Amino acid sequence: MSATDQARVLVVAKAPVAGRVKTRLGATVGDATAADLAAAALLDTIAACREAFPPEHCLLALAGDLADAVRGDEIIHALDGWGIARQRGGTFAERLVNAHLDVPPGGPVVQVGMDTPQVSGELLHEAAAGLDGHDAVLGPADDGGWWVLGLRRPAGATALHDVAMSTESTYADTRAALARAGLDVGSTTVLRDVDDADDADVVAAQAPAGEFARAWRQVRP
Repeated sequence: MSATDQARVLVVAKAPVAGRVKTRLGATVGDATAADLAAAALLDTIAACREAFPPEHCLLALAGDLADAVRGDEIIHALDGWGIARQRGGTFAERLVNAHLDVPPGGPVVQVGMDTPQVSGELLHEAAAGLDGHDAVLGPADDGGWWVLGLRRPAGATALHDVAMSTESTYADTRAALARAGLDVGSTTVLRDVDDADDADVVAAQAPAGEFARAWRQVRP
């Protein structure tokens, strides 16, 4: 059986609450609008996961409370059938590690965030398929970070514990940490994270039918 058949998908995300998400974008468009855009990005990410995997293979590690979130009811409905756990840890790296460790025993895990609403089911399948030939798959983001981490064994995420996230060298540092842990690391498609208005322009153009693009057109027609 291939990794794609066994894989689970793990989304690590924050509840889209104004002032707590997309703060760089919020400096341009306002916190309330940034939270709405974050909600749209999360909905697009959930839709891509549902396209690629059955609901029982979909997991969310959540920071915050969807009851307080923009479009919270809609997000809760989209998560029907998913496993949901609270994020644990002080640093982002710790929360990522714990999110992987909290995945129930089973097959490989493909983990994404909520900053790449242009992600598709096909791209997630591509990352999962890479685990047939590698212990890990890491997808670079064009800002120096990464957008997807696939692990044949979720415990491999412990290698990330001391990696600084959200830097220009996060992809390289993560890849090096995985290699030091003895994992053979493959790569996959480069994507662009949405951090600021320029990113939003590019990403909305790449996936014009998505929720994020529709929300962004309300801000910058």
